[in-house]
Amino acid sequence: QVQLVESGGGLVQAGGSLSLSCAASGLTFRTSIVGWFRQAPGKARELVARMSWNGDTTYYKDSVKGRFTISRDNGKNTMSLQMNSLKPEDTAVYYCAAVQTGTGSFKYWGQGTQVTVSS
Repeated sequence: QVQLVESGGGLVQAGGSLSLSCAASGLTFRTSIVGWFRQAPGKARELVARMSWNGDTTYYKDSVKGRFTISRDNGKNTMSLQMNSLKPEDTAVYYCAAVQTGTGSFKYWGQGTQVTVSS
């Protein structure tokens, strides 16, 4: 059984920082693509950042480039999202996700964690 368990999140003032973590089990993490998504109220879920299995390739949504950093530790089966210079528009529920490389769209999801940025 695949499980992705998130931690972190919370309430922060604009300009502040937060770090999200996600621990994975039940899948071959070291060969998985990992990503972070977010969903704001009334909006569709969107991809925020993505990293290849070996960390060589990353993708960031334009609005978070230079502010967010995705990372992974294949030895510990964990992934993280460091979020700096947060803005009120970053407020959303954040989800970690994973999929085996070469098998299509993200398949496994965390439970979600709330990030609220006050102005």
